[in-house]
Amino acid sequence: MINKNFATAAAAVADIPDGASILVGGFGAAGSPLELLHALIDQGARDLVVVNNNTGSGHVGLAALIEQGRVRKMICSFPRTAGSTVFPSLYREGKIELELVPQGTLAERIRAGGAGIPAFYTPTAVGTELAAGKESRFFGDREYLLEHGIRADYALLKCRQADRLGNLVFNKTARNFSPVMAMAANTTIVQANSVVEAGEIDPEVIVTPGIFVDRLVAVADADEEASLVAAGASYP
Repeated sequence: MINKNFATAAAAVADIPDGASILVGGFGAAGSPLELLHALIDQGARDLVVVNNNTGSGHVGLAALIEQGRVRKMICSFPRTAGSTVFPSLYREGKIELELVPQGTLAERIRAGGAGIPAFYTPTAVGTELAAGKESRFFGDREYLLEHGIRADYALLKCRQADRLGNLVFNKTARNFSPVMAMAANTTIVQANSVVEAGEIDPEVIVTPGIFVDRLVAVADADEEASLVAAGASYP
């Protein structure tokens, strides 16, 4: 019987090695897989390349992983936001690398990677500093840049509900990048508010089918990043 459940977040991330590339779900605080990220901090993997919409907030979750010196490079769209207190200072000190990608391009690069598309052309970023070193081509009278698809070793995601086969339902904007990230990772690890038996979720509301999910961990009382940041919490 197929059962992708892991007993704990620690068990689900135990084999992530140093130097791994990781897609991390989350749109700001929405959908941030805090328990998986904190388990990864405890696990000790370092020299990581992380892809996320931003660089985390406060001193928890992704920001805490960065603060602990575990991330070598960030690939993201918003490295500096109202709550990002960690990444900007480390970047100015030359302690972490940054690949800045426009948000729509980032989503499409991940989607392309998951779909087996190695590269595509887009007009986004033409004529800006982000075009430096990139191949360009004219289609008609408009210039386009070549962007490469993104795949990663692992994806860490959060959903509202899953069944034991890995079929996922997300909570509103927590959906964001997660469906395409699940497709673009060699191993997709998901924390779910609840995990039910196969057949208990209406197939019409399933967003990510279980074929893209490898590991599940039920986290019934998951922490909310925004609440922890507002309280001044830090991890560990």
